[in-house]
Amino acid sequence: MAYARNGAGGDRRRGVTFDLSVVNAGSTPIELTFQDACRADFEVYRDGDEIWRYSDGRTFEQSRTEANLQPGEAATFGGTWPDPEPGDYTVEPTLRVSERSVSARTPFLM
Repeated sequence: MAYARNGAGGDRRRGVTFDLSVVNAGSTPIELTFQDACRADFEVYRDGDEIWRYSDGRTFEQSRTEANLQPGEAATFGGTWPDPEPGDYTVEPTLRVSERSVSARTPFLM
């Protein structure tokens, strides 16, 4: 799993876009099952407290979908935090699949 902060040169008026990339590093295809249209979520923490979550206040189509990743294939999912304040944060992207919980944390600076 890889993830990146794609910013707008520190211009907080444009927000911060997070990308979560997953790669099938195995030798066989992987099937991913999503319970709704929110395939990835992004939580932002400051001093250990959650201050923003991509899915908060949003509604997503409630349809189960599947995606297959062939060996070596990648899929990328994104979300934008529209109005961050300057500071030190930690982002935790989560791939919202039925098979298992997939998440990681990384610090970043605005």
